[in-house]
Amino acid sequence: MGNADYVYPSTNEYRQCAHPVAVPPPQPFFKSFKNSLKETFFPDDPLRQFKNKTPSRKFFLGLQYFLPILEWGPRYTFQFLKSDLISGITIASLAIPQGISYAKLANLPPILGLYSSFIPPLIYAMMGSSRDLAVGTVAVASLLIGSMLGDEVNATENPTLYLHLAFTATFFAGLLQASLGLLRVGFIVDFLSHATIVGFMGGAATVVILQQLKGILGLQHFTQSTDIISVLRSVFSQIHEWRWESGVLGAVFLFFLLLSRYFSKRRPKFFWISAMAPLTTVILGSLLVYLTHAEKHGVDVIGNLKKGLNPPSFGDFVFTSPYLTTAVKTGMITGIIALAEGIAVGRRPFSRSAVNFNAGCKTAMSNVVMAIAVMFTLLFLTPLFHYTPLVVLSAIIISAMLGLIDYEAAIHLWKVDKFDFVVCMGAYIGVVFASVEVGLVIAVAISVLRLLLFVARPKTFVLGNLPNSTIYRSVEQYPTTNDVPGILILQIDAPIYFANSSYLRERISRWIDEEEDKLKSTGETSLQYVIFNMSAVGNIDTSGISMLEEVKKITDRRGLKLVLANPGAEVMKKLNKSKFIETIGKEWIYLTVGEAVEACNYKLHTCKPDATNEDSQPWNKV
Repeated sequence: MGNADYVYPSTNEYRQCAHPVAVPPPQPFFKSFKNSLKETFFPDDPLRQFKNKTPSRKFFLGLQYFLPILEWGPRYTFQFLKSDLISGITIASLAIPQGISYAKLANLPPILGLYSSFIPPLIYAMMGSSRDLAVGTVAVASLLIGSMLGDEVNATENPTLYLHLAFTATFFAGLLQASLGLLRVGFIVDFLSHATIVGFMGGAATVVILQQLKGILGLQHFTQSTDIISVLRSVFSQIHEWRWESGVLGAVFLFFLLLSRYFSKRRPKFFWISAMAPLTTVILGSLLVYLTHAEKHGVDVIGNLKKGLNPPSFGDFVFTSPYLTTAVKTGMITGIIALAEGIAVGRRPFSRSAVNFNAGCKTAMSNVVMAIAVMFTLLFLTPLFHYTPLVVLSAIIISAMLGLIDYEAAIHLWKVDKFDFVVCMGAYIGVVFASVEVGLVIAVAISVLRLLLFVARPKTFVLGNLPNSTIYRSVEQYPTTNDVPGILILQIDAPIYFANSSYLRERISRWIDEEEDKLKSTGETSLQYVIFNMSAVGNIDTSGISMLEEVKKITDRRGLKLVLANPGAEVMKKLNKSKFIETIGKEWIYLTVGEAVEACNYKLHTCKPDATNEDSQPWNKV
């Protein structure tokens, strides 16, 4: 940095070029409150389409809003049907084996996985807004239900109670998600940052993979805990019970699944190969067991699956203690995680949704086709799954879960933001070494801590003048900027609230001390003005205003003048109501940093201050 040579304008020139900072006109409280609510809960302005429409048109648009099928249904064509038919059959071939596998993951009867891929897609086809999303069972939610309910009820010893608790937990998960949608408070999921989701999903996938060692190795007894220590202890304490037949079969099918995924990734037009691979392994595994009678040699099979559509389960909820609390807690956590996973799918499609997208789906009708395929399976094909080996289901789950361990994203986090990497690894380690719930709590706690640090410790930095311009930028980012003699320009890079007002007061005082010490050591012009660039201060509360008043007193005691540049509308409104504008003086609030510097330089170089007389300071000269 260096010192710049300035050409100072005359008084008339300066006054003509300076622009006053306006105070926004006052608004009625109700209107202001209404606007605040709208920005908080309706940032997407969902009612925009209803403006200037007739009552009948508004009614129809309202129906379309809640039932999007009314929007795309009337213009549905045969060409769309051909694409959706191919997509629906393709995702059904993936959803059927995944549904059976994920039901086992949740310690539920395998048939429930097929039930979950029948009715929900039909409902989503009518009420869902995304054409690409394929509805069905997911591994992380299944794991959560299995681990959290398994801590209270043993699925093997009391299967009926466990099943009813699973129904109840699912009911509360749906109730939570519906409430978040209706009340427009789904933004709470934003507290699960990208780093949190990457770490949590990776940890959950790792836990799910470790759980599949039971099926791969053909173990009959396995720990109910999900942490890596308990799982490895359970695995290696039963080495004498490992079944090589099951292990070999599992390794072969897992290799086939991973190979098909790798090939489809390298050749995207052959996406259907990886989509059909799980069903292919189920068919091949079932044929192999049937022909070799492997079930008599240590290879466990699914067994009988009940034919027919899913019966009503309204009477199977458990609303009595002592299990109601467990069901509510499981449902709430599962609902939040499923919502976060749904958002992640929307931002970066994977699994069934990716297959649906790559298959060329045109509308949500692909979900209807999938549901019809599942219904056909339930009515006629369930006996064919009798000989399906459990080791195949484990291989399918492992293959799907490996895709959720996004190590590339973790490496990217390390390169870009070390703190985000810590958040990611905190979630991962918490899930893997403790439990899914602990990992979630750790990740959210670290994310909230970082948010608080952002608010409580905002960035402040010194600005300098870019050579041959009236532009002022950070001296750290632009080392070639010039100092402005006698003037310290500070930028506050965040709203000023009660949480950061004390810190800002201390940090600003320190900036002033450092600047004065630097000027004394170099023998340059003494500090006379402190300019705050307020362009990044979007809002301020009463604590922030009190901080500015205290800083004003500090600068006055030191014989310095406080100047504000570019305060926003909300800030000006509050400064005006608090009478701070009168305290500092309207003439010391400028539209830009450049205008503020010109004004300070004009007074600094046209008035000769007397250090012993405050009245002779340059800002008191007319």
